[in-house]
Amino acid sequence: MKTLKFDNKDSMHALGLGTWKAKGNDVKQAVKDALYAGYRHIDTAAVYGNEKEIGEALKEVFDEGEILREDVFVTSKLWNDAHQEGQVIPALQDSLKKLNLEYLDLYLMHWPVAFKQGVGFPEKTSDFVSLEEAPLTETWKQMEEAKKSGYARHIGVSNFSKEKLKDLVEKADSKPEMNQVEMHPYLQQKSLYDYCKSEGIHITGYSPLGSTDRSEEMKSGDEPSLTDIEEINTLAKKHSATPHQVLLAWHLNRGNAVIPKSTSKNHIKSNFIAAGIELDEDDMKTISNLNKNYRFITGKFFECPEKGYENIYDE
Repeated sequence: MKTLKFDNKDSMHALGLGTWKAKGNDVKQAVKDALYAGYRHIDTAAVYGNEKEIGEALKEVFDEGEILREDVFVTSKLWNDAHQEGQVIPALQDSLKKLNLEYLDLYLMHWPVAFKQGVGFPEKTSDFVSLEEAPLTETWKQMEEAKKSGYARHIGVSNFSKEKLKDLVEKADSKPEMNQVEMHPYLQQKSLYDYCKSEGIHITGYSPLGSTDRSEEMKSGDEPSLTDIEEINTLAKKHSATPHQVLLAWHLNRGNAVIPKSTSKNHIKSNFIAAGIELDEDDMKTISNLNKNYRFITGKFFECPEKGYENIYDE
């Protein structure tokens, strides 16, 4: 299994289990199935509403004694309603309680957007808090304090553009160790990717298979299918693999992490096989030519010009 290394010598499996949209007993069983299949990297977030079930799964597996807490890299994320002063560490502690953990391996600022406390998803302008009221740099200081306190071994961000990330790096005492963003052959984000590499910031790609199971209101009418891409299918035949596995292998061979979501035991096992697929230089060049700058997760649901949120990704 390819791994990403941190400055303190910690390592994270590059292939992890994503859990966005997975709920209840389905996500609990998925986490157990993943761990039994060999996964050692689990990704969740406060807003997913599944930390409690994931915590139950982790406790039950750890109690069996075969897989230890220190063997598993667990990531969660700060929701947008806890960006203001004094809110970050309590939010992190709440996640730890639900997850049955004493620390997180990685804690991410989920979006460069702030809401009033208690707001899950904004319905009106007053639900937002402007970046003048809650500067990202001030939220990040609290993230740094969370790391110093031992509640999180590593800290980072999610959905940050190159511009926002660069600004944070220039102003912060310590730079983010991870940026989790949408990434796949149709959205390769080369400029962001190169910047992160130059700064020693790891990348985790989400929605690597196109996030086809997200809600209909989040979809456009003419969305492409990543698994139908001719070149991906040709490479799948070349490597005796599935298109899904090639899409995941592209991330691992590129040097970033990837977190496909599944609650199907068979799909979880099939995704894990992607870790063993070695794409050659020609394969990677073929995929590099597929970029269309196409986003499945547009971020438009967080646009609020009155509060300064007009272009989430600075594109």
